Amino acid sequence: MISRLATAIALIAAPLAAQDFSEGSEARSWNLYAEVPATFEARVVDVMCELTGDCPENCGGGERQLGLLRAADGVLVMATKNNQPAFTGAVVDLLPYCGLSVTVDGLMIDDPEIGARNIYLVQRVKTDGGDWSKASQFTKVWARENPNAKGKGPWFRRDPRILAEIEKHGYLGLGLEIDREFKEYLFE
Repeated sequence: MISRLATAIALIAAPLAAQDFSEGSEARSWNLYAEVPATFEARVVDVMCELTGDCPENCGGGERQLGLLRAADGVLVMATKNNQPAFTGAVVDLLPYCGLSVTVDGLMIDDPEIGARNIYLVQRVKTDGGDWSKASQFTKVWARENPNAKGKGPWFRRDPRILAEIEKHGYLGLGLEIDREFKEYLFE
């Protein structure tokens, strides 16, 4: 009787235990705390749609955070980074797959002690039977969308949205007066 009870409890608890999605992953390490290679099947979803039921067409057309609804357990995984050095997110790379089932390969960060749960850095994505696509499209798409922002240096030094915010709120984000005082203090 006790062994059957123990077996039943183990079967119920099994889905609750942390799952290992590292088998078959070819993800490259970023040397981030708590990173683990992970590859799994998921459906690309609009996170706000999943959480609130507010569901615009095409996952918000690139204006909303996208996530991965993992097929193995129904967990909503937050896709927060692509395969580029900057933390620009993964929306550009995942948007063409909105609503589709895909296989992703990347790094999972899941550590309750630091408050990180199911944070995913997608490096590659493919549809069933398709070829892997490297998740590195952000800067290419940004350059196409901002043809007047050509120049040297990183994209974010030329991004019109960022420059507008700096002009409005200063480099520190605390207002132009604070910026002026800080510069005077720093460079007197």
